[in-house]
Amino acid sequence: MDLLYLQTHWALVRTGLVETISKFNDAELDFKPFPTFWSVRQLMLHIAQEELGEFNYGITQTLMEFPPDYPPVAYPTVESILALLESVHAPIHAYVENLEEAELGRTITTPWGASYTLLDMLGHLIEHEIHHRAELSLILGMLGREGLNA
Repeated sequence: MDLLYLQTHWALVRTGLVETISKFNDAELDFKPFPTFWSVRQLMLHIAQEELGEFNYGITQTLMEFPPDYPPVAYPTVESILALLESVHAPIHAYVENLEEAELGRTITTPWGASYTLLDMLGHLIEHEIHHRAELSLILGMLGREGLNA
């Protein structure tokens, strides 16, 4: 995987995530497809929390610990969740846009003791986003609506 592909692929994945989230209305944010599953809101907030943590705790190690969950009550609308996702993703997007190709092979030893290349860690962030985007798309189907047409 080269840098241009990584940048382009993540941009397309993010566009799909925003499109998928935008299909929900505020009244659906507390919907749970199963009693033991996260609500739609919790799932969306988890995407932001994981991106923030994996990047700032795992990759750049600018945080001393993994960030806590975002409180659902602080994000009452789809619009507020989309704003959070953008605020978390913008600095990461800038970081990736300013990378040099050779940096992708750099090995990072994480605070939890594992070692991965930067490419593997960024790839994990993209896969995580795709995974939960698919869950959100499935939930839209459960609500009788069309999910993401990817």
